[in-house]
Amino acid sequence: MVPAIFAEQALLPTGWARNVAIDLAPDGSIAGVRAGASPEGLQRANGPVIPGMINLHSHAFQRAMAGLAEVALNPDDSFWSWRELMYRLVGRLEPDQVGAIAAYLYIDMLKGGYTSVAEFHYLHHDTDGKPYSDPAEMSRCLLTAAEATGIRMTLLPVMYAQGGFGGKPPSAAQRRFTHDPEAYLALLERLEPACNGRLALGASFHSLRAVTPDEITAVLQGMKPGLPIHIHIAEQQKEVDDCQAWSGRRPIELLYDRWNVDERWCLIHATHADGGEIERMAKSGAVVGICPTTEANLGDGIFPAVAYTDAGGRFGIGSDSHVSVTVFEELRWLEYGQRLKHERRNRLHGGGQNNIGGYLYGAALAGGTQALGQRVGRIEAGCRADLVVLDGRHPLLANIKADDILSRWIFAGAIRMVRDVMVAGDWVIQDSRHPDEIEAGRAFAASVRILLED
Repeated sequence: MVPAIFAEQALLPTGWARNVAIDLAPDGSIAGVRAGASPEGLQRANGPVIPGMINLHSHAFQRAMAGLAEVALNPDDSFWSWRELMYRLVGRLEPDQVGAIAAYLYIDMLKGGYTSVAEFHYLHHDTDGKPYSDPAEMSRCLLTAAEATGIRMTLLPVMYAQGGFGGKPPSAAQRRFTHDPEAYLALLERLEPACNGRLALGASFHSLRAVTPDEITAVLQGMKPGLPIHIHIAEQQKEVDDCQAWSGRRPIELLYDRWNVDERWCLIHATHADGGEIERMAKSGAVVGICPTTEANLGDGIFPAVAYTDAGGRFGIGSDSHVSVTVFEELRWLEYGQRLKHERRNRLHGGGQNNIGGYLYGAALAGGTQALGQRVGRIEAGCRADLVVLDGRHPLLANIKADDILSRWIFAGAIRMVRDVMVAGDWVIQDSRHPDEIEAGRAFAASVRILLED
């Protein structure tokens, strides 16, 4: 670990600053930040320095099938038909394959500008649906992959018990996912000692269709206080219709009517939220996790982000099924989706920030930090030293104002604009490369080859 780095330009909580010294503490946090400093004796950053982005929603194993479901064989193809293809992959995965897929994915995330990930993990059991001798074996594979690659993780083991609203029995394809509340709470307890430093623990419910209200209440009452809580909600119109048919209420409406949803909660997708639900989400302080490239790939719909942010709502971004693993593409398509929806430009801004790239990046940082439950996302004393260095040699970053740097990257850039990445004070990406990327790529390719064999 270097004691300090010098950035000619750095994005601080107060905005862009010049000639910034970032002092690092032995525990991987930021000890201090000094604007107007001298570079003498400090390691120079190779371009503008920004806080690393948080990926607040990941299903790591789904990276293995990214791009392989783009065949038009069903005129009614949708999320639900895609899910059947995903279940076929799930039925074959072994722990070592999950670990190899995750390691390669996490390196790609780091190279794309993410320094933290919330892993929404629901693949728990053996292929026959029985727990492994260590019920946390699959979870530990993900923790090992995160630790080996250097990414910061909040692991979110998923509570999954039912096959549909009203306690419908799970299908054979879902048998690897399921716990009762007692077994789920035991899993959280078993994983807690392994989650420290760069690794943290949270709780999650797959969805209201996969967990009954009584099961949600039992977990909330039995889990350790203060953990972040994530849930899929209102991703698909069919999910909304099925929830209304069963309960007489829409999913977000039901969630807020039954439980105290507050700042600890992260509501993933919330694509089909109506006006009343938008107001309730915004007022509660919960974070909405928006995954634009996955939501587009699955045909989910477009989240009403303009109305939500106008109401003061908080959001973050996730790469979900990993058809894309870059910060700029999620943020770009978050804004572009609103432009297509409203037939206007420059839709998402506020809080005194009219630069679209600056607003998107800052808002996603704040929401992602909240959803992770870790002190990240800001270049200030006491926060973790998780930093991204954009390539100062890149022609697109030459001769522009500091306030335009993020918009240049998000709307005109590419992955190669991320040059160096630091997590917890350690350089994990240097000159756009990870030291283990070749070996990780080979292990990923070998795992996928086995999975795709007839």
